[in-house]
Amino acid sequence: MIRLRGERRILEVFQIMDIKTIGVVGAGQMGSGIAQVAAANGFSVIMNDIKAEFVERGFSAIEKSLGRMVKKEKIRPEDQKAILDRIRSSTDLQDMGGADFVIEAATENETLKLQIFSDLDKNCNGDVILASNTSSISITKIGGATKRPGKVIGMHFMNPVPMMALVEIIDGLATSVETNQVTKDLALKMGKTPVPANDFPGFISNRILMPMINEAMYALFEGVGTAQDIDQVMKLGMNHPMGPLALADLVGLDTCLAIMEVLHSGLGDDKYRPCPLLRKYVDAGWLGVKSGKGIYEY
Repeated sequence: MIRLRGERRILEVFQIMDIKTIGVVGAGQMGSGIAQVAAANGFSVIMNDIKAEFVERGFSAIEKSLGRMVKKEKIRPEDQKAILDRIRSSTDLQDMGGADFVIEAATENETLKLQIFSDLDKNCNGDVILASNTSSISITKIGGATKRPGKVIGMHFMNPVPMMALVEIIDGLATSVETNQVTKDLALKMGKTPVPANDFPGFISNRILMPMINEAMYALFEGVGTAQDIDQVMKLGMNHPMGPLALADLVGLDTCLAIMEVLHSGLGDDKYRPCPLLRKYVDAGWLGVKSGKGIYEY
């Protein structure tokens, strides 16, 4: 047994040392943030999305984020250039064949994610770990869409990625010990704090956060208070840095709705029923910060 553990640890060290290029699928708010953090910590990055304009928008977001850091003198202008130079664009998942580790950060849609992982499984080398940044969807189910379920894991970053330290690490039913260790080591090398969570709907963070946001939407829906008053009460009374409704706009109301639907269907409890007002805002295209209007206007 001692020998096996030694061999296992050698394998883990070899794998993490061998990760030089990280593939990121999705160049939106989360994907671009993950790409920025990976590149800032010395990794080469392939940032992929379905359209070139989406990738360009992701690059622009990274450039602006780094620009703010330069102004605050957290990094030098030459650091900004070096980070951007480590990121290359892609609109073809076949490009992920050049990655040593892949993190999917596409829209929170189960059908889409299952298809992406099936495609990644075909395009990536057999020893490559495939991680999902899903906020709530079963890692076991995502792993089942591949022929490498032992190498599929959840790696849930918080928004905004460059600022937030937490990464939830979620094993699927088949995820191997080696995959878990390599992923935790990678999170540490990206300057994050990995925390384990079990594979249940919403994991830890959104199992707690989203019902609070949903209840704040109900309070707004039922006229208990204005959006400003609800957020002010939570900020001043509970010492939250941001009110739940402003946070919902930052996360994206479509993402909040998708997570609540996963919680509702996965746990079968009416306390997770999405607020009708949340659904109405999403139907109207009022998604929050990313669309310019949500509960608040931007």
